[in-house]
Amino acid sequence: MADERAERERTREFFGARAAGWDAKFPDDGPRYAAAVAEVSPGDGGFVVDAGCGTGRALPLLRAAVGPSGTVLGVDLTPEMLAQAAAHREAAVLLLADCARLPLRDGVADLVFGAGLISHLTGPAEGLRELARVTRPGGTLALYHPIGRAALAARHGRRITPDDLRAEPNLRPLLAASGWRLTAYTDTDERFLAVAVRG
Repeated sequence: MADERAERERTREFFGARAAGWDAKFPDDGPRYAAAVAEVSPGDGGFVVDAGCGTGRALPLLRAAVGPSGTVLGVDLTPEMLAQAAAHREAAVLLLADCARLPLRDGVADLVFGAGLISHLTGPAEGLRELARVTRPGGTLALYHPIGRAALAARHGRRITPDDLRAEPNLRPLLAASGWRLTAYTDTDERFLAVAVRG
């Protein structure tokens, strides 16, 4: 428990220090986000959770996807990121919370959209189980990143290791053990998108 608290605090500090300049570092991601949201959208009237919403780049896209009768909830652990996301407050309700402990009823979400999320979950299995808990049976989880694993590793001067959670052979059983069934997997230089359905 103490280790989890320490890891959550490290995540807050990391993203808190970078929140103000985050979007300026990645100015060309918008069309990629739009394509991913269009692919996984639950349609008009849907309930979407943007888990780890960060500065809120996906929030207007998700709002457009579910229309005025839908619900968009942006959740993030870092106050500074949510302060940036407040620019999109008309698109979503914003909530400061840990994605592994969401104050939501069971089975309310049609879609959980997690951009860059899985690498920052304190306990990936526990976090994915919590996301499954708040998603209705047949609902969708979209784990997304605007560039693929190899491109992201190169950006950070690293190599992909065999224990990378996002590798399909690792991700598929992790999802299955957490209440999800992986239905689509894309990992190219242009994007990472793993789509799973709630069992």
